[in-house]
Amino acid sequence: MMRNPLLELVDQGQSVWLDYLSRDLIRSGRLEEMIATDGLRGITSNPTIFHGAISGSDTYDQEIASLAASGLDAEESFESLAIGDIRAACDILLRVYEATQGRDGFVSLEVSPHLARDTDGTVAAARRLADRVDYRNLMIKVPATREGLPAIETLLGEGINVNITLIFAQEVYRAVAESYLNALEARAGRGESLDDVASVASTFVSRIDTAVDDQLEALAASRPDAAAEARDLLGQAAIANSKACYRIFEEIFGGERFQQLAARGARRQRPLWASTSTKNPAYPPTRYVDELIGPDTVNTMPENTMTAFRDTGEVQETVRADMDFWDEVLERLQRLGIDLDAVMDQLEDEGVQKFVDSYDELLSDLDAKAAALGA
Repeated sequence: MMRNPLLELVDQGQSVWLDYLSRDLIRSGRLEEMIATDGLRGITSNPTIFHGAISGSDTYDQEIASLAASGLDAEESFESLAIGDIRAACDILLRVYEATQGRDGFVSLEVSPHLARDTDGTVAAARRLADRVDYRNLMIKVPATREGLPAIETLLGEGINVNITLIFAQEVYRAVAESYLNALEARAGRGESLDDVASVASTFVSRIDTAVDDQLEALAASRPDAAAEARDLLGQAAIANSKACYRIFEEIFGGERFQQLAARGARRQRPLWASTSTKNPAYPPTRYVDELIGPDTVNTMPENTMTAFRDTGEVQETVRADMDFWDEVLERLQRLGIDLDAVMDQLEDEGVQKFVDSYDELLSDLDAKAAALGA
């Protein structure tokens, strides 16, 4: 049997989730094939993914026309289309959920990105989506904004699984983990179960290198004295930041506070490496997989990254490796004047706006399709 590095990741304690969902993926049998041959254990979605799936295919046209003819607006139609796909994916992945005793098999559905700064609106939308999908292997995606954190804590406290997304900064990652522990402690205090609550903390990777590399290139061009140092640091900020987040994960979930919850059945909130396709063609396509392999992690990959890793991946634990080197990377960036806190804040704002833009474009395209189909 031919070696498949994707399957070997499981031996390192890492789960592979697919960063894509479409009706064609489900109906063609491709999703079931990936579960069987690649060990796929979950799916994530977002407005950009749904925009590409719905607008770039005629698969949804008949239902779009029907929904519009029934009087639903574009936002209501999108929710209906998305929930249909999410439910179908949840049904297929339910056996993975059951086989892993609730560790994997999740499908993620994001609340409207327009709610990223609205705590109460996020809670209401998440409750509604969880009720409509009605699968225990659903995860509701909520961004880790200042307003999102209390919503996350409320939802987890109610037993709704949450995929916390758009995490960039280490201090935000820590706050996300603390919100999870707060929610579990609240449930424990009410005598409620802990073993059926699941969460992942989606820490974004490649976007950090894109932003920091731009600053390093500008620095190299404007300061000849710092050019060599700046160019030597290209493509390293994202991995250094992710490894630092993993160290925080080990600190928090190896500590006494969590151990008391674990004794009552609580699960670790695993770091999920998101945005793991390389944006710079000069970097290997599997760079953000190769360097972040380790226990109790998830890597959500687009299919092209999965394919590249299946073909060329070398599997060994790397997420804890060479920490002195990667800590020094962060220190060198600061000495060069790269304000990582400012970069992370900017990336969070840009991430929210990108999802808003994709969401609005999707709704506009749905209106246009409905009109073209005569609805």
